[in-house]
Amino acid sequence: MLLSRRAFTQLAAASTLAAAAKPNSRFQGVQIGAITYSFRALPGGAKETLQYCLDCNISAIELMSNAAESFAGAPALPQGRPTPDQMDARRKAAAEVSQWRQSASMDKFKEFRKMYNDAGIDIYAFKLPPTPTMPDAEYEYIWNVAETLGANHITMEIPTDDAHLARVAQFAAKRKLNIAFHTHGQGGSSGFDKVLNASPYTALNFDVGHYFGVNGESPVPLIEKYASRISSLHLKDRKAPANGQGGPNMPWGQGETPLKQILQTLKRNQYKFPASIEYEYTTPEGSTVLDEMKKCVRYCQDALA
Repeated sequence: MLLSRRAFTQLAAASTLAAAAKPNSRFQGVQIGAITYSFRALPGGAKETLQYCLDCNISAIELMSNAAESFAGAPALPQGRPTPDQMDARRKAAAEVSQWRQSASMDKFKEFRKMYNDAGIDIYAFKLPPTPTMPDAEYEYIWNVAETLGANHITMEIPTDDAHLARVAQFAAKRKLNIAFHTHGQGGSSGFDKVLNASPYTALNFDVGHYFGVNGESPVPLIEKYASRISSLHLKDRKAPANGQGGPNMPWGQGETPLKQILQTLKRNQYKFPASIEYEYTTPEGSTVLDEMKKCVRYCQDALA
């Protein structure tokens, strides 16, 4: 009996510790997440990326494709900008990746999702932009992976070609899983209404830092106007534009983007879409990417208190 009690106590303690170790970046009902692009300067494997999220207390993410695809066994693409002599090799590698995607099993992506979910991290978005030159089978692969990972939207830049927009909108509607367009300086009817009218399954991955840094205007009115069509936000702090140039990215709290007002707007209106930290400012001397990401998470927590 004594042994059983001791074993039970140890098991209960271990369970409590495991639960306490899970991250929680939902503050006052607002889901703060991160795009894993934020960790681009660090090794980008599945387990490393998972550990970064745990270290930074991030419980939900917009997942870039590299960590998931490498985990699933995709051929590696050469990194960096290719020289003219490397273009043929680059095209050959891209063709191999495309062929792999068109026949890839979802089993490893199921395993990837389980690993992250078991650690307390949800994947709400998947970023692998469908391009105009991809075959339909590769489009199907992108939506299959997103669905398998548990994402409720795929993110990409706003298409500049009408045929491309129509094609991604059609696939999103066919699969009933949103394609959300990452914004830069666009805004208002000229920037958003066209892409949102393409399908009920087109949405915004609205970057509030880019919007402010280019336009110098608060993004809050657009958040409220388009709330029903926003799948997620990107958060960053930028200075206002000056002398015809966009404002630079700054450590959070040193820029002029109204981040606190934005976060309070999400809280007040009980918006359900997540807000992703996108780390783009230069890492200060003596600091690290993870230290700065932790500061961004704490900034959000304090702003929502």
